Amino acid sequence: MTGTGTGEGSAQLPFTYSDTTAGYVIGRQDRRVALRTLDGQEVTVHLTATTSGQRMRNLGQPYEDVSGSLYDVLLPGTFVFCHGPVYPEADGPHYQASQLTVVNAPDGAWPFERDGWWVEQLRQLARFYRRSQFGEGEIDFGDYRTEIRGSGHKTQVQVQEADTVSRMVYGMASAYMLTGDEDFLTVAERGSRYLHDHMRFEDPDEDTVYWYHGVDNTGMREFKLFASEFGDDYRAIPAYEQIYALVGLTQTYRLTGSPEILADIEGTLRLFDKHFADPVGGGYWSHIEPVTLSPFHDALGPNRARKNWNSVGDHAPAYLFNLYLATGDERHLRMLEHTFDMIVTHMPDRSDPPSPFVQERFHGDWTPDRTWGWQQDRAVIGHNLKIAWNLTRMQGAVPKREYRALAERIGATMPDFGRDIRRGGWYDLLERTAENGRHHFVWHDHKTWWQQEQAILAYLILAGSTGSDEFLTHARESSAFYNSFFLDHDEGGVFFTVLAQGLPFLMGNERLKGSHAMSMYHKAELCYLAEVYTRLLIRREPLDLWFRPRPDADWPGRLLRVSPDVFPPGRVVLDRVLIDGAPYGDFDPQAMTVRLPATSAPVTVQARVRPADG
Repeated sequence: MTGTGTGEGSAQLPFTYSDTTAGYVIGRQDRRVALRTLDGQEVTVHLTATTSGQRMRNLGQPYEDVSGSLYDVLLPGTFVFCHGPVYPEADGPHYQASQLTVVNAPDGAWPFERDGWWVEQLRQLARFYRRSQFGEGEIDFGDYRTEIRGSGHKTQVQVQEADTVSRMVYGMASAYMLTGDEDFLTVAERGSRYLHDHMRFEDPDEDTVYWYHGVDNTGMREFKLFASEFGDDYRAIPAYEQIYALVGLTQTYRLTGSPEILADIEGTLRLFDKHFADPVGGGYWSHIEPVTLSPFHDALGPNRARKNWNSVGDHAPAYLFNLYLATGDERHLRMLEHTFDMIVTHMPDRSDPPSPFVQERFHGDWTPDRTWGWQQDRAVIGHNLKIAWNLTRMQGAVPKREYRALAERIGATMPDFGRDIRRGGWYDLLERTAENGRHHFVWHDHKTWWQQEQAILAYLILAGSTGSDEFLTHARESSAFYNSFFLDHDEGGVFFTVLAQGLPFLMGNERLKGSHAMSMYHKAELCYLAEVYTRLLIRREPLDLWFRPRPDADWPGRLLRVSPDVFPPGRVVLDRVLIDGAPYGDFDPQAMTVRLPATSAPVTVQARVRPADG
């Protein structure tokens, strides 16, 4: 188990340090507040005359000071984060409370479970990225830049990466789906068109579509970057870049039914089938060489004839679930089933004794590759949680005992290894093999934004599907850490990385809010699905969604499918439909489909879904 080294039972350090303690108030006496930490230990924190307190707040919400009423606020059961100096003393560490973040509302409810918390956060994120890229004026993706400073301003780097454009498009499409704000849809549609016009390569001989790594606009004319410029994938075509080029296109297609977008998606699927799929061993190759399109070319070096989590598992969350939701096409369901069959067959560790973490990199025959690059024999905590989250989603479409077993096993074991039991939040990279009973950090104990997302979504859907209070507690505590420490209330957006105690880490690329790794995707995905899972699975409340079908929408039978995610049959139903604000009755509540009227212009469809027994 990865500990923090600050527990009362540990050896005392001969110096002071500052740290964060997360826990539930269990008692108060004078200036002493007893907390029960996430691992069930009791810690006493000491208030001073200068202790300040605030309530956790959402993006766009004003600061709410509670410094003058701490004794009224710190009631038993209240969840708080306490930050301040820790002094070594003979009877154990002395925790001084310099700052307190109070999470629970006065009625004891978790604020991020209130109606619209995640919707408003997504609205604020969409406004931040819209303003950062295009200002308040016209939306022109010729002005888009991959790199965005923490302040929201662009750097001097003139590259536009296809993946980050597509990730922003995903965020804007998702923001429209939850808010109905037409400006967000306009960004999504223009970004989709820009990808088609500037970053797509169509091979008519192969009948496939490729996506350029990006476009460099440094000179007087556009310079296409075909192969990847990223260090791990340099001069190769990695599967994950082609996968994430589809993330925004597919979410926009769900809204509009654009035949052009569908053609680009289908062409990319043919690329996967022809050049990335392994018809013998199953799964998908991680890289192909850009000239021969072969996964076996020697020029690929350490990426030759390899498979990894990204090339196999990322299809599902990035675009494939959403494509199946939009079309109901059995081809996409079969592809989903194949990827998850590969995950449960090859990724769990079956050594003796087994590591609690999945295997992530493989040779062509599925033999684990424990010597590749930076990963070696190391575990990315977020990938383990991502598997649990998406296997649970898959249960809604193709229920299998092995899917559920692996998802629940990861959900049950990961808190003992990947979670910070004293401060809250989830770690990044750990050694898969324990040494002296401990899975050591690889480089640091920092926490990145996207790994917190995987934890929140994994435990929300696990709690909703199993009814487990323990899973729900993990979801709430993970949401509390994310919302307390990752939201940038000064500049907007979300921090890339925080230190273990929750302070922003603003060095190098991790000070950026737009980069090769960071755009709008994971943040928007969290807001969208956290709202969906909280409303429909946890609180059992209805949810409104917006769509904007085109008159030429390419859906069989003109059926708009409005299910917000993959749920078991009968779990969620379509309750009400408005078209251009007027009630509309031609819909199937159980199938959650709307038969669209013939029109000569796009229409706005507002669909209310609810739990079947709600």
